[in-house]
Amino acid sequence: MIRITFWLRLLLVAIGLAFGNAAMAAEPVDQGYVLGPDDAVQVIVYGQTDVSTTTRIKADGTIVMPLIGTLKVSGLTNIGLAKLVTDKLTQGGFLKAPVVNVEIGAYVSKSVNVAGRVATPGIIALDRPYRAVDVLLKAGWLRETGASYVYLRRPGSPEQRLEIEAMVRGDLDKNPLMRADDTLYVPEADNFFIYGQINRPGTFPVLAGMTIRQALAVAGGATPQGSTGKVGLVRSGGKEVDADLSQVVQKNDVIIVKERLF
Repeated sequence: MIRITFWLRLLLVAIGLAFGNAAMAAEPVDQGYVLGPDDAVQVIVYGQTDVSTTTRIKADGTIVMPLIGTLKVSGLTNIGLAKLVTDKLTQGGFLKAPVVNVEIGAYVSKSVNVAGRVATPGIIALDRPYRAVDVLLKAGWLRETGASYVYLRRPGSPEQRLEIEAMVRGDLDKNPLMRADDTLYVPEADNFFIYGQINRPGTFPVLAGMTIRQALAVAGGATPQGSTGKVGLVRSGGKEVDADLSQVVQKNDVIIVKERLF
């Protein structure tokens, strides 16, 4: 239950952050999706069905329009393409005052990959500016087995570890804007092990900033025969030492709750 509450809290904060980001002055102005190869577009010239077309942008960034011919559209937004078509039809003497609208049928040229322990791994189109937490939300958020961090893999750059809690807290430098061909990978959660005089011995995920005292609570607390004043810790395959309950739990820690002396 504690694990679910933790992720639910982060999810609610993340949703609030996603809506709040749009109103922040520091956010980039959304100029619209920039078209590229393999994107599908529908160019509608109202009242002129013979001129309208639905097509896919070629590898060289062009489309072919009736009357107009070949147009270079890669790098334009849908609004920019509508203006270009309007100008070409007017300047060519084909139509006097055409009304043109462009709809994007498929976002293909600019997307990011989401993999690992998320609800819906896959490819997400960058149809507007997205930060890392926005992409995780679109992927259905982290599974219960997901780690409290995510790896950002960006072509030409070193792999970057992003902490989920820092991202949803609103630290923009810890929640970067996504770029085309980025990959977000959520690994399996780091685990710790606890046994001895504890109500729920077993394996549990390490939550961000979790102390040994909190780990005892996650495992249901000490049994009547157990003592929180007598807790052992085995770390990195070393020898058992007396645990300080304020210590932060690390991956693969083994925590042993011992019996009371009397």
